[in-house]
Amino acid sequence: MDAACSTQLIDGDGVFNVSGVDHFIKEVKLDECGLSYAVVSIMGPQSSGKSTLLNHLFGTNFREMDAFRGRSQTTKGIWIARCAGIEPCTVVMDLEGTDGRERGEDDTAFEKQSALFALAVSDIVLINMWCHDIGREQAANKPLLKTVFQVMMRLFSPRKTTLMFVIRDKTRTPLENLEPVLREDIQKIWDSVPKPQAHKETPLSDFFNVEVVALSSYEEKEEQFKEQVYNLRQRFFQSVAPGGLAGDRRGVVPANAFAFSAKQMWQVIKDNKDLDLPAHKVMVATVRCEEIANEKFSSFIANENWRELEEAVQSGPVSGFGRKLSSILQASLSEYDTEATYFEESVRSSKRQQLQEKLLQLVQPTFQDVLGHLRAGALENFKNAFEKALDAGEGFSSSAKSCAQSCISKFDKGCEEAVIEQAKWDTSKTREKLERDIEAHISSVRTAKLAELTTLYESKLNVALSGPVEALLDGANDETWPAIRKLLRREGELAVYGLSNALSGFEMDEETRSKMLADLENYARGIVETKAKEEAGRAMMRMKDRFATIFSHDSDSMPRVWTGKEDIRAITKMARSASLKLLSVMAVIRLDDELDNIEKTLTLALFNSTGNNATSKSISTIDSLASSTWEKVAPEKTLITPVQCKSLWRQFKNETEYTVTQAISAQEANRRNNNWLPPPWAILALVVLGFNEFMTLLRNPLWLLVLFVGYLVSKALWVQLNISGEFQNGALPGLLSLSTKFIPTVMNLLKKLAEEGQAPPTNSNQSMNSTAQSEVTTNGESSSSSSSGSSPAKNVPIDSA
Repeated sequence: MDAACSTQLIDGDGVFNVSGVDHFIKEVKLDECGLSYAVVSIMGPQSSGKSTLLNHLFGTNFREMDAFRGRSQTTKGIWIARCAGIEPCTVVMDLEGTDGRERGEDDTAFEKQSALFALAVSDIVLINMWCHDIGREQAANKPLLKTVFQVMMRLFSPRKTTLMFVIRDKTRTPLENLEPVLREDIQKIWDSVPKPQAHKETPLSDFFNVEVVALSSYEEKEEQFKEQVYNLRQRFFQSVAPGGLAGDRRGVVPANAFAFSAKQMWQVIKDNKDLDLPAHKVMVATVRCEEIANEKFSSFIANENWRELEEAVQSGPVSGFGRKLSSILQASLSEYDTEATYFEESVRSSKRQQLQEKLLQLVQPTFQDVLGHLRAGALENFKNAFEKALDAGEGFSSSAKSCAQSCISKFDKGCEEAVIEQAKWDTSKTREKLERDIEAHISSVRTAKLAELTTLYESKLNVALSGPVEALLDGANDETWPAIRKLLRREGELAVYGLSNALSGFEMDEETRSKMLADLENYARGIVETKAKEEAGRAMMRMKDRFATIFSHDSDSMPRVWTGKEDIRAITKMARSASLKLLSVMAVIRLDDELDNIEKTLTLALFNSTGNNATSKSISTIDSLASSTWEKVAPEKTLITPVQCKSLWRQFKNETEYTVTQAISAQEANRRNNNWLPPPWAILALVVLGFNEFMTLLRNPLWLLVLFVGYLVSKALWVQLNISGEFQNGALPGLLSLSTKFIPTVMNLLKKLAEEGQAPPTNSNQSMNSTAQSEVTTNGESSSSSSSGSSPAKNVPIDSA
């Protein structure tokens, strides 16, 4: 499309050609001009040569009247075209002529509407008029001027418009003489037009810059007309510059809003409403700025850099987030500023602020995600650094403070990089949350470390106290509790000292520190008390063990052999006394070095009251055990009450009675076993009655040999049969056992003797030596057999006899 090609803006029926105007603006690139453009319109009587003038003046191609076809309406409605070769961009509007017969009665209505539209839109209004109408009362231009001045009153705060009166077909009368007459006519018309009260005295010059030019007849003096038009054309160059032909530019809308502004103006005029140009300018700015803002917001959402940045934030912190996002935001805002720069400043700024707020509201969740990543990373770094510092042996408080400061400093640096220039969001809440998280972690680690220290020293106390206390109570004597107190004091002081040194790195308040140390001391005391209670629960077993140890072992800890020479009564008394000592030691807890008379009470009540003669003497003492508390002893320190002691002693005596009885029985049995020889009187009777036999043996030595052989055989049988061992279990079992072993033993012995008799004579000495050695060996084996209680089925070889 040629830049000078005309487009109908409003048709003859008053319909605004939206699509045609949009197409025209794109073709002539009007939307790129900003405020650097001018609008010129022309109005005048029908067939007065308006289109012809515009075509010659601006190089347009508006349709012209064909003079050969007669005078008729050529331009219907309002047409628009761009002036060719004039800078800045100048748009010219050709208005339908007035006083046309085609419209008839409707002419006045459309004439006023188009005139009002031209005044509202145009910077320069050309009024085409005939030269012969100047000074005439009934001139054709007077209704047109009245219309212009009347519609001017419908504009609220109208801008100052240039009215250029173009006098057509100028005569010989100089312009200097015509212009005063014309201005006088214009002033008369202005004075005659009804005006609002506010503009009763307002001069015409406040509303219009009046210019007057004269042109020769186009038909009669074409060359002169064209020359005058060319000179007039030069005045339209740089018309919007200060001092240019265009008037007041305050109400001008940016070029990219021209179509929308013109449409809205025409709609208001069509609705027969007064046109408030300032409000209209604000309205146009509001609509267009909002459209631009919405476009930039949508463009930002679709921005590839923003999408990549948003996606990257989902997986972790992004280096230079604030700088990158600020750049993207600034680009969008700069584009808005570029496109909306010529609109009303207040509206433009307001919509820019709204756009910025919408953009910031869109990106704020991503910004919060970045802060969340920074906070989580800083917290994790703190945990790792804190753990390493503690593992390296640094003090708890100093490590916590230095690691916290370092991590928070890194977090602050990260926040500075993440902050958006356009927002200046406050990151203090996230920082405070990080500080709370760090403090919570420090508190949890402190609690865990203190618990570890407490557990460590408690376990040390358990090891240091449990075993020794148990051993001391097991060997209960007068020095048991003093030794326990000494042990408790020593180990407690060591543990408290160690814990105190360990706590020095925690910078605790003195009250908490003292409480922990006191708790550790109480724990040590609790260990002793608990162990004492456990041992008190095993008092009966300990007493019996003590009794068994003393009763069954001598002073050298060797097992007693009840030979009959021991004083069982004295031994029993000594063992029971030791057991009673153990009971008195375990009866109460003696950690405070307080004296008591428990041992004396128990001795009088239980030990010295065993005899019948002492029964009446100990009634009062026994009654003292009929109580649940000890004298001068707090109930919480009592482990075994007096009543329980009495019951335990009774049970102890019953359970140890059998051991004493067994010892007495063993002693009696030993005595019987050792008295196997006959009584002395029997031995004397044997000597007296056997004197004759003894003398017979002396007179006949052969009997001595027989007796010697009989002695050897009897000795061998004695050893082989282990007769003394067999009879240790009783007479009847011994006889039964010997009866089963006697015949096999005799047969083996005879067989051995027969084999010896058949041996060569050279070996007789060796056989005699072997027999003697075998006899000695047999004695040892027989002793071993008797001690092990060998059964009759195990026959001893004859060569061991």
